[in-house]
Amino acid sequence: MKLYYSDVLSPRKACAVAKYLQLPIDYVFLRLDRGEHRTSEYLALNPNGKVPTLVDGERNLWEADAIMCHLAGRADSQLWPRDAGSQIEILRWFSWNQQHFTRHAGELYFEHIIKARFSLGAPDAAAVTEAQKEFRRYAAVLDAHLEGRRWLVDERLSVADFAVAIALPYAERAQIPLNGFPHVLAWHDRLCDLESWREPFPAAV
Repeated sequence: MKLYYSDVLSPRKACAVAKYLQLPIDYVFLRLDRGEHRTSEYLALNPNGKVPTLVDGERNLWEADAIMCHLAGRADSQLWPRDAGSQIEILRWFSWNQQHFTRHAGELYFEHIIKARFSLGAPDAAAVTEAQKEFRRYAAVLDAHLEGRRWLVDERLSVADFAVAIALPYAERAQIPLNGFPHVLAWHDRLCDLESWREPFPAAV
């Protein structure tokens, strides 16, 4: 298997799961500032020109959530459970995360980290204020769900935890407001006990 990635938000969860599962994967780092994600060779694998992309035999798989599930299945890991009920719960959290939680955290990541990294100008103050307001709204939902729980689904670590927490390591730099959400913070601390979560990218990066 070959995993194409860069050290930005979305590939982080795919790399973290791959590292956690200790799968035999060749990692290929793409320099986004050099346009390596827009070459004809890469677009043949992922026509979106985004990262990550997983090549597994004849299958080219893009979108980080799908890649995580595929890797867990290949490893026969309970990160992607076998029972349909748990899978539906994970899909629910994937959808909620994309539509709400990381949607707004990702806006803050873009305004405070990506703009500076790629010289795209100063943060948009109005966009930051709105994203922080909406993030707090959905962080309250997550905090209530996590009260008395260790993990999001079935009291066991799953790909849902890797997906939903993806922006939280950048909370300070991205000005993601986590104060007032103690259960979210405790949950993320548990994830930080995993070496693959703390250091998901290969050491060469």
